Amino acid sequence: MEKEIAKETLGFQAEVKQLLKLMIHSLYSNKEIFLRELISNASDAADKLRFEALTDSALFENDSELKIRVSFDKDKRTITLCDNGIGMSRQEVIDHIGTIAKSGTREFFNSLTGDQAKDAHLIGQFGVGFYSSFIVAEKVEVITRRAGLTAEHGVHWESSGEGEYSLENVTKEHRGTDVILHLRKDEDEFLDDFRLKSILRKYSDHITLPIIMKKADKDEDESVNQANALWARPKSEITQEQYDEYYKHVAHDFEAPLCHIHTKVEGRQEYTQLLYIPTRAPFDLWDREHRHGIKLYVRRVFIMDDAEQLMPHYLRFVRGVIDSNDLPLNVSREILQESKDVEAIRAGSVKKVLGMVEDLAENHQDKFKTFWSEFGRVFKEGVGEDFANRERIVKLLRFASTHNDFEAQEVSLNDYIGRMKEGQDKIYYATGETFNAVKNSPQLEIFRKKGIEILLLYERIDEWVMTHFTEFEGKKLQSVAKGDLDLGQLEDAEEKKVREQQVDEYKELINKIKDALGDRVKEVRVTHRLTSSPACVVKEQYDMSANLERMLKAMGQPIPSSEPILEINPQHPIVQRLKSEDARFSDWSHLLFDQALLAEGGELEDPAGFVKRLNELILALASK
Repeated sequence: MEKEIAKETLGFQAEVKQLLKLMIHSLYSNKEIFLRELISNASDAADKLRFEALTDSALFENDSELKIRVSFDKDKRTITLCDNGIGMSRQEVIDHIGTIAKSGTREFFNSLTGDQAKDAHLIGQFGVGFYSSFIVAEKVEVITRRAGLTAEHGVHWESSGEGEYSLENVTKEHRGTDVILHLRKDEDEFLDDFRLKSILRKYSDHITLPIIMKKADKDEDESVNQANALWARPKSEITQEQYDEYYKHVAHDFEAPLCHIHTKVEGRQEYTQLLYIPTRAPFDLWDREHRHGIKLYVRRVFIMDDAEQLMPHYLRFVRGVIDSNDLPLNVSREILQESKDVEAIRAGSVKKVLGMVEDLAENHQDKFKTFWSEFGRVFKEGVGEDFANRERIVKLLRFASTHNDFEAQEVSLNDYIGRMKEGQDKIYYATGETFNAVKNSPQLEIFRKKGIEILLLYERIDEWVMTHFTEFEGKKLQSVAKGDLDLGQLEDAEEKKVREQQVDEYKELINKIKDALGDRVKEVRVTHRLTSSPACVVKEQYDMSANLERMLKAMGQPIPSSEPILEINPQHPIVQRLKSEDARFSDWSHLLFDQALLAEGGELEDPAGFVKRLNELILALASK
């Protein structure tokens, strides 16, 4: 192969260097995965060529029989994988091999712990692809040419994986990519014909592309894999191991999936679904604009990666394949957005995924706990996004609650209703910024005293979720921090009588406190939420919650002004003391309000003023 000038040495992106170092040490115990990753890349390259050739058949260059060829050389200690897929241009080599172009990369590296076992899972979720070659190779060469470019536009890439790589133009007659691995001294197992073929069968039986190798001791080709689409086979012929291996291919994950569903739909539309729920959340799960995990095929022909029209945002963790018999081969993303057939496929796919989750909840509790801990916060988005399936989604929601005071979210709304007190007609919940802040909120005191269970919501999305459903199974959902608390039949006649008497008895004090606080509060009133705290702040029933206000302010969002209501506990000594306080009544009133704000997670407008007032009151009391 005649080399041309234009040779240069370039440095890897800093994140690539870090990944290479971490990966070689963390993944060495599972080193054979480099073959799976390279085969997967070659398969993707063939899929991309098929797709682009739908509108430009000349890209096939009179060679439309796509395949992958694998060979090894014991003397040179090399393994070579050649594909005749789409190939890469010089700039694409730099972009795809020299750089990690993934959003959230910095956050991913910050999440690494130094524990090899834990980091291996994280690295697997991140997707190492081509870089896995360096687990077994001391040097890697890539010779590639993009389909549609002429022979002199070939590119030769070479690196020892230690911080830099060389790049030069070469002449390459055939499109596609050749990857040549120069193995380390202790990697002889991969220079064995039987061993190599057994690994390839394990990792590539589901690949639609034939994997070609020479027969042992013969100059004759043979196909190592079945080379037909896994999802097109009858379920009875597919083992769990094959399903798992296909998932690892399609999701670029190292761990087996949590569950899968494989169905063929016939009728007005005909399509096949093979959908998976991963065991672990991908590192970029919270990037709503990032790729989805559904590959779209039409009659076994790959059309596009990450077909976001086939799965809603709140199910963006789902991976798999949908193969339609009805869509046109030249379907575009724009056509997908307007297609009634696609709407039907999407609706059917969502129902299948929800069915999988329901099955986990009913029959596989441990797996459902894993699902919820990994994907619960994303799944909650469906309450506001998917009106058609809202009822099914709500039944699958899980919460922490005062039933056990555990931070783990394991309580369903059905669980809650099953434990409701006789005469209780509402589902009570509390929201806050952290679990401990919600659990210890003074607004829960009366509920704890009466043994009424409260759902504890402490994730940022919970506030948004609770604006999208207000009742369940005929029971209204009620925030403990909103409105004038009415416990209905849960409060006996004597308690109501005492409360009415207290309202009259403390009417004058309430007016004095309101005058002292001015426009800091909308109203002051006697509470029956509290048993041990002197005061708390609440909002009107239809006002924005204080927690949501704080969240929106932190995001720089404009919010309408809404002053809180101060509720005082007439049984508390501080409140009783206020009835006879004159000299520093205003200071005590402000102190009462400020500490109520702090108790529910609020921020003080004048922290220095609060501290000064508190110190002066302490000194005044100490001098008596």
